[in-house]
Amino acid sequence: MSGSESESDLESELESARLLLVGAPKVVVLTGAGISTDSGIPDFRGPDGVWTRDPEAERLATIDVYLASEEVRGQAWASRLSNPAWVAAPNAGHDCLARFDRTGRLALLVTQNVDGLHVLAGNDPARVAEVHGSIRGAMCVSCTWRGPMVEVLDRVRSGEPDPACSACGGVLKSTTVFFGEYLDQQLLDAAFEAAGSADVLLAVGSTLQVFPIASMVEVASGAGVPVVIVNGGPTGMDHLATHVIRGPISEVLPALLDEIH
Repeated sequence: MSGSESESDLESELESARLLLVGAPKVVVLTGAGISTDSGIPDFRGPDGVWTRDPEAERLATIDVYLASEEVRGQAWASRLSNPAWVAAPNAGHDCLARFDRTGRLALLVTQNVDGLHVLAGNDPARVAEVHGSIRGAMCVSCTWRGPMVEVLDRVRSGEPDPACSACGGVLKSTTVFFGEYLDQQLLDAAFEAAGSADVLLAVGSTLQVFPIASMVEVASGAGVPVVIVNGGPTGMDHLATHVIRGPISEVLPALLDEIH
């Protein structure tokens, strides 16, 4: 809905989408950066996004550059120390989806976000697919070691600007997917399969312009699955949606889902 439309129009769209969801025993949700901005986590490419304000920051998440430069890795570790995700708390949008999970209607929550706030809010990790990985884990690029990011950050605070793998001495990175790395094909397959077999696909806080995961909307639409889009502004897939609801996500999402049991 456009900003010029009235409050009654918003209520009408909300009610229509709510009725659709009430009759849907299997809902699949896709979330993007917009659901976390109310938690103080900026998006990447928006007007106040991380890469908009500091284009050089994108280099820190480019795998070839990261592996080739100890200096870049040092910058990346320093940046991780100050990541707003460490002090962020789930907001009303995250909490709403966690409550919805407990109704038994949420088949899968697919997120583009790496902040881990869905799990912190109480969503069952078994039903959360973090397709771009998570900042809350660390991994070695040379061996199979994985561990909590907080433990590696403690080493950085203790004076190791570029901590090496304690198992093999290899380069450590976050378990986020860097530019130049492949997404987890199993997670993608699960996301697309869920989108095509859902009763409703609910897309929240994403511009739906980052592929391949934005194709979940195309998969759902092609399979005849109704699509509900909740976002603060237009998305690249609005034309495929059954309902488009525009407004503050932390307000709109509870209004849409909290009466569904």
